[in-house]
Amino acid sequence: MTTPDVTRGRAPAPEPTPVRRRRSPAAWVRRGGLSALVFALPLLLVFGVFSWLPIGRAVLMSFQETNLITTTWVGLDNFRAVFADPLLPQALRNTAWFAVLALLFGYPVPLVAAVLMSDVRRLKGLFSALAYLPVVVPPVVAVLLWKFFYDPRPEGVFNSILGWLGAGPFPWLQDQTWAMPSLVLEATWAAAGGTVIIYLAALTSVPAELYDAAEVDGASIWRKIWHVTLPHLRGVLLITLILQVIGTAQVFLEPYLFTGGGPANATLTILLLIYRYAFGQSLGADYGQATALSLLLAVLLAVASLAYFRLTRRWSTS
Repeated sequence: MTTPDVTRGRAPAPEPTPVRRRRSPAAWVRRGGLSALVFALPLLLVFGVFSWLPIGRAVLMSFQETNLITTTWVGLDNFRAVFADPLLPQALRNTAWFAVLALLFGYPVPLVAAVLMSDVRRLKGLFSALAYLPVVVPPVVAVLLWKFFYDPRPEGVFNSILGWLGAGPFPWLQDQTWAMPSLVLEATWAAAGGTVIIYLAALTSVPAELYDAAEVDGASIWRKIWHVTLPHLRGVLLITLILQVIGTAQVFLEPYLFTGGGPANATLTILLLIYRYAFGQSLGADYGQATALSLLLAVLLAVASLAYFRLTRRWSTS
């Protein structure tokens, strides 16, 4: 006589959930946590003093009216004054226009230069050094040198060269329309070398067999770039794009040294406006407004960066 299976039709019993043991401080010390903390403490201390402490001080200062000697708590008045400033919309437009022009010219140029240099069989080191040379030149020296090149007279350097081609002369920095493209041209020349080196390093990871296979299939150089080079550089391209956006949003040196924000505030950027708040009239005149606008810019860039990485997460990992 067989015993009836009383468990037939019943769901299997769930497996017991493993109990997670709480780590005690003694176990943390035995695993090396204390020694790791001791080694990391100097780094944390230096980072806190020179990074987080100034950030916290800036947040506090944005709610104060201060010249670093006398301080008055004003709450949100600094932010209200910043939003009420009629120069803020123009500074935002100018910064956005600089970023757009810099992306149109400064983003593809290093990539094209790196791809062309990667195909060079001889003197590749020389071309790499020449491409990186503008980065080595001190920024102030480079700006002053280009300011001499931008002489608006017909005998100016650039106007003389363009005169041989039957073009010009152009007003360059003295005209509201030409001033911003002139700044972008110099900024692209000054910063492209570093990006070229990054792309050249990334191109070494592209297998040569893929180019050989594409050549056997009869692919042109543009098809090789589109179907072989760009997919392998996707992650690097996305990183350099957001870095360039952040860098162009913080442009200061070129408008400050070239035009001082002129002509007629045509090259006034957000960072130059922050500088004017802090040092434009008298030393420490509006430190509170300067830090308030700085925080607004930092928050805007942080939100934009977060949204960018969320949107490009699939593209960078696929």
